[in-house]
Amino acid sequence: MNSALILAAGRGERMRPLTDHTPKPLLVVGGKPLIVWHLENLAAAGFERVVINHAHLGEQIEAALGNGAAFGLRIAYSREGVALETAGGIANALPLLDDAPFAVVNADIWTDYDFRQLLPRLDAMRSHRTDSLAHLVLVDNPPQHVRGDFALRGNLVQAEGDVLLTFSGIGIYRPALFAGIEPGAHARLAPLLRWAMEHDQVSGVHYAGRWRDIGTPERLVQLNMELLG
Repeated sequence: MNSALILAAGRGERMRPLTDHTPKPLLVVGGKPLIVWHLENLAAAGFERVVINHAHLGEQIEAALGNGAAFGLRIAYSREGVALETAGGIANALPLLDDAPFAVVNADIWTDYDFRQLLPRLDAMRSHRTDSLAHLVLVDNPPQHVRGDFALRGNLVQAEGDVLLTFSGIGIYRPALFAGIEPGAHARLAPLLRWAMEHDQVSGVHYAGRWRDIGTPERLVQLNMELLG
């Protein structure tokens, strides 16, 4: 079974006042909430189970999405009283996933990336044809993040390099990457990834298609105009 985790626990401070009464993943763009774009694309790619973590106004997310039947998915929720940051949120959600590698998508991005492209790598990690702990989708640096995050050398992601790309928020992880994090603990993802990169255990790919980080109301409006116009 192909499983995915959607990270939806962020407060969305930069999106205020929009996020004062609506969780960021439910903000509408192109006629549907941001998170619904992901759910539809995951279902179309053959994913069957989706776990969604949430904190701020999370009850609204559960009320809007339910058990996932409307999308042809099985949705479970990992509830966080206070957002645990990325790695902490993933570790906290592991009991709702099985022991196999799983995909992860940030709820606050929009992209036309075809999640079917993740399936061969998921299968390779699941069948141990690769010992990678993570697989990252990197994109061209947006105007608000021109410095980038990581370098891509062949199919290996490295922490440093002459040309840095931006981490898209789309990836695949083995549960073992989060073995040292106690459920409910706060933990950042970047230090774990950098450790794995030092051991050549992070693969990656450069996606040159459409991708947006919806970090401000202005970016939300701009994307909405693009999708509707």
